[in-house]
Amino acid sequence: MNTYIIGYDLDKPGQDYTHLIEEIKKIGTWWHCLDSTWLVRSALSAKTIRDQIVKLMDKNDKVLVAKLSGEAAWFGFDKNCNDWLLKNIA
Repeated sequence: MNTYIIGYDLDKPGQDYTHLIEEIKKIGTWWHCLDSTWLVRSALSAKTIRDQIVKLMDKNDKVLVAKLSGEAAWFGFDKNCNDWLLKNIA
């Protein structure tokens, strides 16, 4: 399993992206402690994850899915967010 970062810009104001968020949660074990950033632990590839969620986005939205290397540093998260990072990245 790999841990991926998913970052997006949803450029259309007033859109309901509930289905997009539900789809991201289905991909694997997830972390969502930043507004437009998710970390997901999954056996899927970055391309497969992208293809799975992009179909729920508008054409002017943007998304990045990238595999994390295992090295990370962070600051300011609560215990739950911090613990997930320690378990799934570090």
